[in-house]
Amino acid sequence: MLQTNEDHAVFRILDANLNRLREALRVIEDYFRFSASLETIAVQLKQLRHSLEEIEREIGPGRLLAHRDTGADPFANVNRPEEMGRASPKQIVSGNFKRAQEACRVIEEYTKITEKPFLSERAKTLRFSLYAIEKQYSMEIMTDKK
Repeated sequence: MLQTNEDHAVFRILDANLNRLREALRVIEDYFRFSASLETIAVQLKQLRHSLEEIEREIGPGRLLAHRDTGADPFANVNRPEEMGRASPKQIVSGNFKRAQEACRVIEEYTKITEKPFLSERAKTLRFSLYAIEKQYSMEIMTDKK
């Protein structure tokens, strides 16, 4: 169980990764909704994004916001070179699948040490859902590497 001095870091990490996951899912969802015109995958991704609400509700939105400190984030104003070098929507989607999967893994690990470790399994389920969706649509996503 967490000690008081660890709370801030853990809930800050959870807040950042829940936001990161939601944002990445939205990027992917919008590609399939507007560009690829694959409504079924867009609906699946929307459902995954909305399932984050349950995790946030269990942790407590107020608790997450209380630990948010974007001003102290050393990478808040830094663009990673690989993000700036993407040349197609499909590269954006591919990068955001990885971003979402990584965020799920972080959530999975850090929720294990909260008072609600069962949330770890929910994050793991989300992560494996993303792996399956990525594989299912990999031909659509990965064919354009330009």
